[in-house]
Amino acid sequence: MRPVRSAASGGVLAVGATALLLMVIGAAPAYATPTARSHTALAAVQAPAAVPFTSAQAVRGATGGYTLTWASPTQQVSVYETSDPAGAGGVLVGTGPGTGSLSVPGDSTQVREYFRLAPDAGSPLVITDRSLGIASAKNLRDAGGYRTTDGHWVRMGLVYRSNKLSNLSQTEQQVLLSQGINRDVDLRNIQERADEPDVLPAGIAYQVADVESLSHGVTFHEDAFTSLIEALAAGLLEGSGDLGQSIAYPFMVNFVGADYAYHDLLTAISSDTSGAVVFHCSAGKDRTGWGTAVLLTLLGVARSTVEADYLASNAYLGDPDAVEVAWLRSSFAEVDDLYGSFDNYLHKGLMLDDATIAAIRARLLV
Repeated sequence: MRPVRSAASGGVLAVGATALLLMVIGAAPAYATPTARSHTALAAVQAPAAVPFTSAQAVRGATGGYTLTWASPTQQVSVYETSDPAGAGGVLVGTGPGTGSLSVPGDSTQVREYFRLAPDAGSPLVITDRSLGIASAKNLRDAGGYRTTDGHWVRMGLVYRSNKLSNLSQTEQQVLLSQGINRDVDLRNIQERADEPDVLPAGIAYQVADVESLSHGVTFHEDAFTSLIEALAAGLLEGSGDLGQSIAYPFMVNFVGADYAYHDLLTAISSDTSGAVVFHCSAGKDRTGWGTAVLLTLLGVARSTVEADYLASNAYLGDPDAVEVAWLRSSFAEVDDLYGSFDNYLHKGLMLDDATIAAIRARLLV
């Protein structure tokens, strides 16, 4: 099935196209998920001790230099420059007060530099610019570098979100390898994958997690027609710039096939401990946007921060209308409607057990 393009924005609405097709052929709702899992509340999953920084950011300028900013309750912060995502080793490039900033010249020999912010009390934090600067994949960026509501941080250099990877040059492929990426999870449908297959170097494993796949049946958690009407009404009420997207987003929660895709994505992130994972769809904003929102919410990142990361696709893609926050909120609303809580969605919808959730948190939180 070929993706449908919205007349309003020109964006790919493959998820909406599949959902509408499934509705037309009379798919029945699935009122029970395929696998039952016992679980405890997410709050019971243990995480490492929090680092003392309340904010921190690294932004790479046009000339290659970095501007670092941070805030902490400590007296002094020492800044080390390193090529290691874990922050090991490195060279001292400056010091500053507990809340401060620092400009660091770029290193032309490095694709990307990391900076270890070492406070005089408490654990250090490693940050870098999110973008890898890949021209053929403008929305390829680090999913980490965000603070959680309980004071932890999402590690950088381990999970990346992106748009399609079908046009990577040889040099760009080497950039992926230089960042330790060894797994690519493709959320696109079968036609998209056939039309524009990923171009990957040796050393990066390829995995399909098709959000629109029919291989697990044509089933929904709630009657498809009901979901369609509710989504359409919500889009009209909120003045959505693309009603197709307003319809598509709830279906990423309602469609059982999507459950399997996001289950496989999160399982890959939890189990691939030897390198970094990149996942993507076509534009890196809708199916990838929801996948990132699920991951960050699982990790305890505040909803406002999750929404800011989602909306950043507008800047990375150079299109102010690429995404609307109302679309993302409609997916979260569908979670609440179907499951009552995000924790239930993770366990009953995405079929994640406590061990997988704990592994993700242990790997990605500092």
